[in-house]
Amino acid sequence: MPQSYSAWRSNVVLQTNLKTPVSAPDSNLESLPQLWAKKYVQNLVDPEGIWQNQASMSREAIAEQLNEFLRNASARAWTQTENILGNEIKRHSIDSQLINPWQISQDVRDVYEKALLAYRDRVLPRRFSVKVSHDLGVIRQRHTANDPRVIGFVSMQFHYTGQVLLEPLKTEEKSILSEYFKVIDDHLYMPLQRAYYAAAELNYDDPILQAVRSLLPLITNIAQKIYQDVTELYPGYQCYTGKLTDAPVRISSIRDAEMFQVYLCLCALEQNFSSVKQELFPLCAMLYPSLKVRWELVQQLINLLGIEIQRNLGPDLIKIFKPYLKSFAEMFSPEVFSDS
Repeated sequence: MPQSYSAWRSNVVLQTNLKTPVSAPDSNLESLPQLWAKKYVQNLVDPEGIWQNQASMSREAIAEQLNEFLRNASARAWTQTENILGNEIKRHSIDSQLINPWQISQDVRDVYEKALLAYRDRVLPRRFSVKVSHDLGVIRQRHTANDPRVIGFVSMQFHYTGQVLLEPLKTEEKSILSEYFKVIDDHLYMPLQRAYYAAAELNYDDPILQAVRSLLPLITNIAQKIYQDVTELYPGYQCYTGKLTDAPVRISSIRDAEMFQVYLCLCALEQNFSSVKQELFPLCAMLYPSLKVRWELVQQLINLLGIEIQRNLGPDLIKIFKPYLKSFAEMFSPEVFSDS
């Protein structure tokens, strides 16, 4: 049956209304997607803003924020380390396969998480040193088993991670936390575990052990005196990191003077010079040119080291160290290294 005109017309009107677009919302009203987007953007966290009220932050809050920042700090440190040592790895013919970035990154996270936990719980740095020394000894042994020179890459990666973590902190907290990070640096740059094992092989009353026991408590004071003498001898000197009087350079310089003394003790305990030949000497030959440390300063350090040890220990005990001090002077002499 044919459709009536009125029915046909009603159907057309209905279809036309369905096809008519909905009128645009009032321009003064915000759409739901726009409201959601604004809310999301407003809730974004400013990384710098986290530290604006640092004075009122507890150790727990600081440790938590640094823990979250740890992965980023390690990545930045890796870039810095590669920029400095990338060419040195080739120059020293070190097998790049021995440098395992994933393992080093994992070691960095594990150790710094423990450091931040010790800081949070107010564990004294010297107590933290006792607790973490074995772990750092294992890390050191793992990465140097096939080539001792790899420790240069590993120790620098750890060092720069700590430096990046300290960046956002104010002076007081930076000073406190740097004591925990110094423990990490010391154990990685210095063969402390190896020295402990070597000492355990000697009788308690062995003259070598007596000499080492006499020197160990003086190491930091001697290092500080050497640093003061060097800054007076080279007042305008500047290396890669900054001036000798800048805090980071001061800390590193004192640590290096301590490091030479620990290797000296290790030579005496093992009664040979192999640790310096295989590890310390290549480490210095790799790091110092990259960090723009002049060999004249290293030679001066060794000269002052002999003077200070003799002044502090006297003629009887200095005899234990004298052959190794002589070897130090010969190995780092101007005949081998010249700044020209």
